[in-house]
Amino acid sequence: MIFNPSDRGKIVAKPFPAFTLSSCSLDTVNQFKYLGHIIDNSFSDNKYISREIKTLFAKTNVLGTRFKRCSVVVKVRLFRTFGICFYDIALWTYYTVGDFNRFASCYYKCMKCFFGYPKYSSVTNMLFKLGLPSFNTLIHDSNVSFANRASACDNTIVQCVLLLNS
Repeated sequence: MIFNPSDRGKIVAKPFPAFTLSSCSLDTVNQFKYLGHIIDNSFSDNKYISREIKTLFAKTNVLGTRFKRCSVVVKVRLFRTFGICFYDIALWTYYTVGDFNRFASCYYKCMKCFFGYPKYSSVTNMLFKLGLPSFNTLIHDSNVSFANRASACDNTIVQCVLLLNS
């Protein structure tokens, strides 16, 4: 993937020469997916957040239709297993506040829909009754868990990335 420099004065040529590998021409793209994460030329996580929003709504709809007659205890277990499972949320660093708030709103909306709470019911009361984490707690726990696992790693590359991010 070829990225444009942030300083427009450092652009050498507009039409960049084609790269070849084993006599096959490689395409230049604006974004690609690597291990499920969308990487684009702006290094923004907004597209991945939008994808996670769509995925959470889809998961909740499937769970809601298949398990609508289950008890609350079973629904809480299902939501913890399938609804709160965010793959690499701790790696998000560059995103707009609006997209992050949309994701938080989606999390609470899906929870209300799945457990049958009215639209304008209290989120705090719902979280307390169900024993589920708030969105901010979920983000914090994910970040702490990632930092603990990364700091315990002996890999030199991981240690360099940790030093760059601190």
